[in-house]
This record gives sequence, structure tokens and C-alpha cells, in this order.
Amino acid sequence: MSGWLRIAGLGPGSEALVTPEVTAVLAEATDVVGYIPYVARVAERPGLTLHASDNRVEIDRSRHALEMAAEGRRVVVVSSGDPGVFAMASAVFEAVESGPRAWRDLDIQVLPGITAMLAAAARAGAPLGHDFCCINLSDNLKPWRLIERRLRLAAQADFAMAFYNPRSKSRPEGFEKTLQILREECEPARLILFARAVSRPDEALRIAQLADATPDMADMQTVVLVGSSRTRVIERNSSPFVYTPRFTPE
Repeated sequence: MSGWLRIAGLGPGSEALVTPEVTAVLAEATDVVGYIPYVARVAERPGLTLHASDNRVEIDRSRHALEMAAEGRRVVVVSSGDPGVFAMASAVFEAVESGPRAWRDLDIQVLPGITAMLAAAARAGAPLGHDFCCINLSDNLKPWRLIERRLRLAAQADFAMAFYNPRSKSRPEGFEKTLQILREECEPARLILFARAVSRPDEALRIAQLADATPDMADMQTVVLVGSSRTRVIERNSSPFVYTPRFTPE
């Protein structure tokens, strides 16, 4: 088969954070497949067809991409951030596993990208500098009881935490529940970073203590970073640095 499929991360927003590897493969592609706002980030050019679709058709989108690759086309499936972090890489491989046997022999590669939690952490300093975990707060694809259990266990283990999809218009109560769970498990002074639209012109970063955090500080364009009990702030004249020491005493 002469076609191929690449699953690529476009980074958090700024073109400066798109990797050269992803830029190069987009220049070779005949087709780009993805969620509408992510496909809109890819420049149109002769010989390139853009296939934009809604956010809740990941498997259909993946099958379409695989079909085109099997026909000999050079296909790039795009995600924001990194395609392996709550994004399209898993959906493509799910489609491969359940699809025609021939799809397993396609030339498929995942191209990493800079995901929002790493871009946000870099802006603040190094809040994820020691052990951390990453939790998607959306209950679209898993039950809330599982999210709650993971939140509690992560807090009890004293991980720093990164939260994706914290608060949508259709389910604003989820992040309110999250803050309540954190207040039950963590001290009031626990540091929280709300990083909205990182690397884009409307970027906004806000550092708060758990006791002062409110649900309206987050939306679906926000990644929330919660420090461990060891996370610290270095105050200075400009924006403070937030970091988690690598050393943890016994």
C-alpha cells in the first residue's frame, strides 16, 4: 500500500509550538481529518482536501481516515495538543482493532505534540516537576463515579494533578463537585493554577489557593493544574513562579 496515516498533535494553539515533524507531514498530506476548529488551523493549498467534522464522531472520523489511507492517500488526523492525550490516537487504534484486517498493516504513525498541561506548566514554572497525574473531568465517555474515585485516590496519594475539560456549559456541576472533593482531601492552601487559552493571544493564567477557588474560574478552554502538598510559590515583581520540588522527605 502506498498510502499512509499520521496522527498529529498541533500543540496548544500557537504556531510556534507546532513541531517541525508535524509541519513537514502536513506539507506532504493529501487529506487532513479532524474536529472543525483543529482542521481550521491547517492552511489550505492545492492538492490538499480538508475533512472537518463534529467533536462526537471520533470513530467515524477515524474510519474515514483509514479508508482513505487504504486507497493510497496520505492522510493526517489532527488533534490539538498531543494526539495521545485525550485525543484522536486512541480513537484511530480503536477503529483499527475493530475494522478490516488490512487496516492493521497500514503505515500508521503517531506524531507527538505539546499538550496543554505541559504548556501551562511551563508558563508557571514547574508545578508538575515531581510525580503527577492527568485526569479528564468529562463524563461523556466514563461515569462520574469513576472520576470521583480517581480524584480522591490521586489527592490521597499527594500527586500534583492536571485536569482537562473541567467545566462545560452542559455540565457545570462537575467542576463544583471536583473542588468539593479536593477540599475534603487537601489542605485549604493547596495551590491551583487556572491556565486558559495557553499560547494564544487571549492567554490568561491565574494562581489561587484551594480555599479561594470557584467553579467559574474554569471553562472548556482551561487546563487546571493542582499542586501537591509540596508545591511552592516564588514571589517576585512580575508573575510568580510555581514549582514542585523533586525531593520529597520520608
